[in-house]
Formats: sequence, C-alpha cells, structure tokens
Amino acid sequence: MKKIMCAVLASLFLLGGCSKKNQAERQVIIYSNADDEAVVSVKKALDENGYAGRYLFQSFGTSELGGKLFAEGTAIEADLITMSSFYIESAQAMNRMFKDLAFETKQVVKTPAFYTPMLAIQGAVIYNTKVLTDKKLPVPQSIKDIGNPVYKDWVSVVDPMGSTTAWLMVQALIDSYDEDGAKEALAAIYKNAGPHLELSGSGPIKKIRAGEVAVGFGLRHQAVRDKKAGLPISFVDPTEGNFALTESVAVIEKGKKYNPLAMEMAECIINSAREYIIADYPVVLYEGETVDAENEATNSKTFSEPLTTELLRKHQNMSESAK
Repeated sequence: MKKIMCAVLASLFLLGGCSKKNQAERQVIIYSNADDEAVVSVKKALDENGYAGRYLFQSFGTSELGGKLFAEGTAIEADLITMSSFYIESAQAMNRMFKDLAFETKQVVKTPAFYTPMLAIQGAVIYNTKVLTDKKLPVPQSIKDIGNPVYKDWVSVVDPMGSTTAWLMVQALIDSYDEDGAKEALAAIYKNAGPHLELSGSGPIKKIRAGEVAVGFGLRHQAVRDKKAGLPISFVDPTEGNFALTESVAVIEKGKKYNPLAMEMAECIINSAREYIIADYPVVLYEGETVDAENEATNSKTFSEPLTTELLRKHQNMSESAK
C-alpha cells in the first residue's frame, strides 16, 4: 500500500512539474495577415530554429485582424503579429499595445522601435501578351492608360474597399495627378472594368492569366513569377511609379502575461525567414540584401504622406465617389 501511495505521489509531483514547465513555456500565439507564401517561409524558419511545436499560427484577413487590434488592444490573445505596417502604427497610436523590439536590425528605411518590416509588396500594370495580340490592343505604359476606352470590358483591378493592393494604385494616381485627377482616372478605369472590379488582391492576375481580361493592376511579384514560369503574362512599371506597402513583425505588450519567446520568434523571423521571403517578395528591406535586376522595380516611389488607416479611409471614400 505504501509503495502504491509513493507511486501516486511521485506521479503527481511529475505532473505538477510538467504543468509549471508548460506554463512557463506556453505556446506563442501568432496572428498574421500574410499570404500563403510568407506563412510557409515564417513557419519554415521557426521550425528550423528550434521553435517547432512552440507556437500556434492563425491567419486573418487584413481588415479582420486590424479590427481586432483596434478593439482588443493589449487584451488580444496574440503574443506576436505580422501585419500591414500602417495598421500597426495606427493601433499603437490608439492602444499603446506593442513592446519595443529587443534586437537590432539594419533596415534600409528606418521604422519606429516597436516594429520591423518582414516583407514589402509593390504594384504594377499587368497584361496577358496573347490576349493583347489577339485583340490588337496596345501595351499600356501607365495606370491611367488602362482607363482608355479601347480596353472597355478587358480590364480588371482591385476595389480599395476589398483589398489594400488597390491602395498601391490609388497612391500612384494621387501622387501623379492630385486627388481630382486621380478620381477622374479611377472613374474611367472602373468603367472599363465593369464586372471585373475585384475584392481580392490576387483577383486581377487570376483573370489575366485565364484570358478573361487583357490588362489590369496587381502585385508586381506575382507577375514576375508568372512570366518566369512561362505563362503569357508580362508587366509594366507604370510611369506613375511603383508604390509599396510593408508588412511587419510586432510583439504585444502583455504585462504579466508577456511571453519572452515571442520576442525570440520575432527576431528569428527577421534573421532567418527573410532569406526565404525575399525570394517570393523581391524588395530589398535590409542592408546586404540583393535581388535580381528583373525583380527590381524601375520606378519605386514613396507616398508623400505617412500611411495610416485614416488616410486609407480617405482614399477609399474618394474611390467610392469615382464609381
């Protein structure tokens, strides 16, 4: 009987020890708005560096995750996020919810101490070479060109109300033609697009690949990849410029619930995942990085105002008035 009791007590002691260990090293909860390619790279880097099984990764749409950041603040379940940088800045201004990063980065463009960029996306004018030839349509050289009536019903672009990919187009038009000129250009583009005004950032290139439309505006890196794969896809760096949006890593200020592993994983993502991420999103963000010449946009530009959710809403309203 004594032996049985000792065995039971020993088991309870071991269970208690495991419980404390699990509590001390609980899984890091990661919330992310990243596309599949980036998610694969992040998980690969974490798993290869000893964090397999030590995190729980959950994906969200950009607007959905942005809403959670604004509404929940530091009460959010996540310990670590990857998210559009302008949302992170706006959430920090509203809720003071992110810790300063505890590691050094050699960024090409400096950012606030509470986040560092994981990837950048740029826009471009994309077209189907076969459809343009078959329909005897000219190759557009600018975003404004795709509003030319010659492309009526052969255009696909993204609705700014559906995806921030469209914001790259809107920024470029405003920068080149001011808001009145941008609104006029958008009205012509939306008229040409008709039913091909998409809510998904990858919507236009899918229709261009399929030959349902001839031209559109979308993500440059997707067009580069399709062209390399031998698809009848090409692209133009528009005269208005290749504007960019970054997605960044940030660690939640959780107070007593703060998990130090979150900071370690944030550092791992930047130091180890970038080599994979830059293959899919070929934009230089850190010193020492390089991309092939064909992957480098020829007309990179930065919008004149800081990107915030308030500015996005302003531009979305302008876009809506152009429909």
